[in-house]
Amino acid sequence: MRKFLSMLAISAAATTVLGASHAAAQAANPFKCEPGEKYVMNVMVSGVEYWFPVYEMFKQAGQQFGCETEYTGTPEYDVNKQIATFDQALAQKPAGILVHPMNSDPFIEPINRAIDQGTAVVTFAADSPNSKRVSYITSDNVAEGTYAADAVAKAMDGKGEYAVLENPGQDNHDKRIAAFIARMEAKWPDMKLVGRAASNQDATKAYQAVLSLAQAHPELGAVFMPEANSAIGAAQAAKEGGGKIRVMLADVNAKILDMIKAGEIFGSVNPNQGMQGYMGFILLWLAKHPELIDPMNDARRSGFNGMGVPFVDNGFSIVTAENADDFYWDAYLKRRGTKGIEE
Repeated sequence: MRKFLSMLAISAAATTVLGASHAAAQAANPFKCEPGEKYVMNVMVSGVEYWFPVYEMFKQAGQQFGCETEYTGTPEYDVNKQIATFDQALAQKPAGILVHPMNSDPFIEPINRAIDQGTAVVTFAADSPNSKRVSYITSDNVAEGTYAADAVAKAMDGKGEYAVLENPGQDNHDKRIAAFIARMEAKWPDMKLVGRAASNQDATKAYQAVLSLAQAHPELGAVFMPEANSAIGAAQAAKEGGGKIRVMLADVNAKILDMIKAGEIFGSVNPNQGMQGYMGFILLWLAKHPELIDPMNDARRSGFNGMGVPFVDNGFSIVTAENADDFYWDAYLKRRGTKGIEE
């Protein structure tokens, strides 16, 4: 009996020591949120499927850090309305906001105001480089446009006419278009740009633009656009014209994937949205907690946030009929067993 009681005492003591060690380890772990510490993601055209996987991984990182997260934005393609939702989020005094600024300059003042308030700000997919935002994460828009140009030109044996649809003023879209055209001019001199039209992420405008371009240029062989919504209209117009116009884009959604598999869309360059959200959260959390590092630089003297990283590349994938099944949002959400942007 004495031996048994002694063993119980030793076991209890060991359990107490282990429990205390575990509690101490948790207390010593700085990579955890305080109760109520909240991080927000803010976008324009909030119903666009592109954002959903970004928020899914933003949310997962938040959960792993023990933080609260929220998805916010405006359903309209309107910078003033997006800024209004940004300000609404800011009024909650969150720890940080991961924002996709529709246009760079209009967001300078709201972002600076957030930083001055003590809310960390990181931009993603599009930037406001003249603001006080701490970091910026995106795919390499120049590489995306360059790859898209090479893919189209190779499919056309390096000769033919092409056009572009664009959304002037949106930083990442402008870079994709500029890179696409620059690559054609530099590497594929026999590829001729015959038209540019502003579709502004509107499928109807894209449909009408491609019909007009095809009528004016019967030899039009390809059209590139920097986002998915326009591609739906462009592909419909191309299909009605006999299918000879190759539609190339950036980003995907379920409809685009269906059309790629059906051969109605040539292909897409798709940013790695999950990494954009996951690493975006980590950059944002670090931006809020610069006291965790003591770098050998002039950060303290200058007031610069020592956690600031000018640019992080989240990578991109090439979507074709062969791998399109890997990019369906509904299947992804079912596999993960979550409610997406609703939580």
